[in-house]
Amino acid sequence: MSEVPENLKYSASHEWVRAEPDGSVVVGITHHAQDLLGDMVYIELPEVGRALRLNEECAVVESVKAASDVYAPIAGTIEAVNSELTAQPELINTLPYSDGWLFRLRPEMPTALNDLLDADGYRRQLDDDSGA
Repeated sequence: MSEVPENLKYSASHEWVRAEPDGSVVVGITHHAQDLLGDMVYIELPEVGRALRLNEECAVVESVKAASDVYAPIAGTIEAVNSELTAQPELINTLPYSDGWLFRLRPEMPTALNDLLDADGYRRQLDDDSGA
């Protein structure tokens, strides 16, 4: 069973979102997503300052199995990227909810987090996807 932390929000496309005290949000891909993709070998991160629309392709993660797009779970502007992933993309596999984060953005609308799935909703989606 995939790890689904209670303190995060989730998108249907398997990104997680953590609200920060300063109003920004940190984004990564879920344990389920990294598990499906396998061992990460390359990451292409968005540029700092880039404005993203909801569900816009904004990063690429490449594993030994496939390359996959990462989508903006909410609209906002990129404030920082996790440059450690360039040298250590495997952090996405080993620590997807901490050191494996992808980018931080400033939400266009702070209330956009309310439109994302909570942990229970994401678990239900995973169950539905697996036919359980």
